[in-house]
Amino acid sequence: MTSYTDLIAAMDRTEAGFTAHVPDDWRQGRTTYGGLSAALCLEAALRAVPDAPPLRSGQFAFIGPAAGELAIRAEVLRRGKSTLFMGVDLVGEQGLATRAILTFGAARKSRLDHLDLPMPATIAPDAAPDFFPEGRGPNFTQQFEFKTAGGTPIGRPGPPDFLVWIRHKDPAARSLAALVALADALPPPAMTLFPERAPISTMTWSLDVLAEPVPSDDGWRLMKSRADTVREGYSAQDMAIWDRAGAPLIVARQNVAVFI
Repeated sequence: MTSYTDLIAAMDRTEAGFTAHVPDDWRQGRTTYGGLSAALCLEAALRAVPDAPPLRSGQFAFIGPAAGELAIRAEVLRRGKSTLFMGVDLVGEQGLATRAILTFGAARKSRLDHLDLPMPATIAPDAAPDFFPEGRGPNFTQQFEFKTAGGTPIGRPGPPDFLVWIRHKDPAARSLAALVALADALPPPAMTLFPERAPISTMTWSLDVLAEPVPSDDGWRLMKSRADTVREGYSAQDMAIWDRAGAPLIVARQNVAVFI
């Protein structure tokens, strides 16, 4: 199994940007797992502009399959005194696969300090049952540990609401980009409404970074994902991630195509 750390370390710089090779254990069907595609875009941006301020938000459009050798091009769109906007394209053998807009911003002094995103009450990950039945789940899921913390268990009908503890099996994967790679790992909760198995495909993903992960913690993140709507072949879902201490790290929205 290729760890996240080893995969990122193997990224090569080229005249046009960067290249990456994604092995089968990071795939989701015929394409690269979407969370990894987003993380590769972020990793490329950070290598292209090493002095970038902290990431504040990212928008990702998953346009086509990310198969074969991947080329990643990062471009500075605008840089001001405190903010940096970058565009990143990830291209596979079939053309443009992912387009990202990343917004970075330096911290500024402010008289305001408001936080109202409490972590749901739940059991500890070491006391929680496995989320995926053994041998189930796309290839990339073997890169993570999943523990059911509440909501509807995978494979059962119920409200479209998942609450899951998750962490990288790679103990060195503790960066913000590694968190982005993890943040898309849950299946769309709309699946709990499916009368039978059917294909799904993420269209767009927008995330806001509230805090960077603490590198020295145990890596467990609590992920909540809830489908607000499932209609006309698309699902809109709301997502949030906390660390084990209860600090909110990421909030996100995602649009998913459902073929049922």
